[in-house]
Amino acid sequence: MKTAQVEPIVALDVSARADAEAMVRRLGDACDFYKVGLELFSAEGPAVVAWLRGEGKRVFVDLKLHDIPNTVRGAARSVARLGASLLTVHASGGREMIAAAVAGAAEGSAETDTDCGILGVTILTSMDASGVEQAWGRQSVTVLDEVGRLAGLVVEAGGAGIVCSGHEAAAVRDRHGDRLGLLIPGIRLPGGEAHDQRRVMTPADAAQAGARWLILGRAVTAAADPAEAMGQVRSQLAAL
Repeated sequence: MKTAQVEPIVALDVSARADAEAMVRRLGDACDFYKVGLELFSAEGPAVVAWLRGEGKRVFVDLKLHDIPNTVRGAARSVARLGASLLTVHASGGREMIAAAVAGAAEGSAETDTDCGILGVTILTSMDASGVEQAWGRQSVTVLDEVGRLAGLVVEAGGAGIVCSGHEAAAVRDRHGDRLGLLIPGIRLPGGEAHDQRRVMTPADAAQAGARWLILGRAVTAAADPAEAMGQVRSQLAAL
């Protein structure tokens, strides 16, 4: 199953704004949507989001918030005020916390011209079933079942979507239809290395599984020609 529109997002997984600026320059018009994660946000703060917005780019702020609801609401409000299009929270924080993030994002978005959608992170793509069992102190965990359970919390809390592996995407789409937008990390071009991801997928396969957004990290940023690699991604998506 393919969604009507699949948007690739390039991850600026660097520790300095200068490095982020260099990558954005190299990609030029090939990319208009970027992820700012913990490393870059911790180093440069909200200013890097403001800079990207000033360059006419959309921004996904990937902070994976997980705290008491009131704190998460305030943080989501602040991020939305920056003009971010997407923000992540950990779905395991619970329905009340996710709902607080949704409310805070709506409050912040009211002060900008950009709606900020809240995405619930389900199971990190760096983890497999044994890793989840160890972290949560449980036995016989099925990643697919846990992703589905957490996705249900996001639906109930009014979130815009979830972050999950492409391997769980089709099952989530079957269960929730278009109610949740699916952001798929761990995207690799055919023949590319998996690096530190356990559950990876090509752009075409992720789109067919129902992805709404794709996160492209080293598959693009470590390429000899990032713009050309981005072109390969768009060609795969256009061919579907």
